[in-house]
Amino acid sequence: MYAVIFTSKQSEHTSGYAEMSQKMEDLAKEQKGFLGIESAREGIGITVSYWETLENINNWKANTKHLIAQRTGREQWYDWYRVRICKVEREYEFLLT
Repeated sequence: MYAVIFTSKQSEHTSGYAEMSQKMEDLAKEQKGFLGIESAREGIGITVSYWETLENINNWKANTKHLIAQRTGREQWYDWYRVRICKVEREYEFLLT
């Protein structure tokens, strides 16, 4: 699997951001190869989405509705952002039951 790590700092102009963020998460869940998403925001935001293939990631990046959100992000919502795409070599977890 692959991880897309989106790290960002929001601008002061966040009107409509929360709504669009939820729409993009819902839309991503409908895309072929989508495996999951994790997100945290405390000053700097980090969202990691997981995908089966690099082709799935490229298709998501090129999605028309996602392109509109990307453009609005650059023009309004973010002071900066960085995207990293990584191959996940191993995964494990701890759950307190």
